[in-house]
Amino acid sequence: MAWRNHSAITEFILTGLSDDPLIQALLFVLFLGIYLLTMTGNLMMLLVIRADSHLHTPMYFFLSNLSFLSLCFSSVTIPKLLKDLLSEKKSISIEGCLTQGFFIFITAGTEAFLLSMMAYDRYAAVCHPLLYGQVMRTELCVRLVLVSWGLASLNATIIVLLAVNLDFCEAQTIHHYTCELPALFPLSCSDISMTVDILLCTSLLHGLGTIIPIFFSYARIVSTILSISSTTGRSKAFSTCSSHLAAVTLFFGSGFLCYLTPPSGSSLGLLLSLQYSAVTPMLNPLIYSLKNKEVKAAVNRTLRKYLL
Repeated sequence: MAWRNHSAITEFILTGLSDDPLIQALLFVLFLGIYLLTMTGNLMMLLVIRADSHLHTPMYFFLSNLSFLSLCFSSVTIPKLLKDLLSEKKSISIEGCLTQGFFIFITAGTEAFLLSMMAYDRYAAVCHPLLYGQVMRTELCVRLVLVSWGLASLNATIIVLLAVNLDFCEAQTIHHYTCELPALFPLSCSDISMTVDILLCTSLLHGLGTIIPIFFSYARIVSTILSISSTTGRSKAFSTCSSHLAAVTLFFGSGFLCYLTPPSGSSLGLLLSLQYSAVTPMLNPLIYSLKNKEVKAAVNRTLRKYLL
């Protein structure tokens, strides 16, 4: 590996969330609960969508992929965090750091693209309801998901290659609870100016490439909703998008602020990172089920089918 040839260190030390044993114990209980809720909620969503034929629609196909991504994203970060909260030495090998960073980027990146694809799905449902089934064909939905994974993989590979070519001499403390690759750059004894510029450009391209389609989709959706004469019709049309809009706000709001600000290990940066990597995956199944009558009905049918 290239790092072996350039670096004098073999591992990094993570500062984590706290050095206080009592606070660490409380945080362990908190994040264990968050992880269990995330696993339970998203696995339940996957089971219900797969088991109930009423949910075999494009919207729920995308939602099942979002639940799978939430499982993956949480599993990349939280188990390591839980282990470190119980350990005196919070270390991670160079290979482990590279691997964790890659999977953080690929899961978070795929989720960003998927939320963009889901915005297009909501645009088709609200603005062209009579043509919805024809526009959102199964083949198109599968291709959109594959494109999301492909583009996110490309972006993650670029970021990892940037990190591989850095020299790490003495500094080995990462002021974070995970090995997010941008947090590595300040530790390098190489000239990172070009690397940071490339990281910023790829992040902007990735971010704008996902948020702009969402913006234009919702611009058309709002225009269509406002043109509906009845209050009931407007309310019904908006309710089909409210869950997705909440998920987009949670994910992109914290994600953009986290990746478009310098990695300093500040309390705000850690909170933003926890928001999109731990809290948002837990909330996604709740967001899409609490106000969704179809999901509630499907959950009841599934429970009756398997438990009664």
